[in-house]
Amino acid sequence: MAKIGLFFGSNTGNTRKIAKLIKKRFDDELMAKPLNVNRVEVDDFASYEYLILGTPTLGEGDLPGLSSDCENESWEEFLPKIEDVDFSGKTVAIYGLGDQVGYPDEFVDAMAEIYEFIKERGAKIVGAWPTEGYEFEHSEAIVDDMFVGLVLDQDNQSGMSEDRLSTWLNQIAPEFGLPL
Repeated sequence: MAKIGLFFGSNTGNTRKIAKLIKKRFDDELMAKPLNVNRVEVDDFASYEYLILGTPTLGEGDLPGLSSDCENESWEEFLPKIEDVDFSGKTVAIYGLGDQVGYPDEFVDAMAEIYEFIKERGAKIVGAWPTEGYEFEHSEAIVDDMFVGLVLDQDNQSGMSEDRLSTWLNQIAPEFGLPL
């Protein structure tokens, strides 16, 4: 079994594309194939010591899921399934996609929901990301003046995503044992 689980929720496929970019850099022994949370069993998810979790923010700051008009279940439906999972001893990094121009008042808010959920269950969360370089009004995903994970805006700053992703992977590498 791979050392790192890579899971995402998605509606348009952008979060999936980022997961694939992450996976492309690592072999199957180190990192598992990226999986949409709507196709994951709880025991499989919980079996990883290291997790990278990705989510877009939809509409008014929502997690992807049926109530936010996604065609399929996503994080909204998956989080209740893992409510009883103990994340103590697990290391988690989060990445999120958002639209800072179209939704400046709830920019990447869904990341905060995943962050709080995982943190409350004992996980060590790594990969905080600076807020500089983005133009938005408010985000729930800021703790101690940093985003709780990597933030990508594929709508307005897609040209910066590769560099941001590389920098972030280098940042979390020591925590995950990643050979970069």
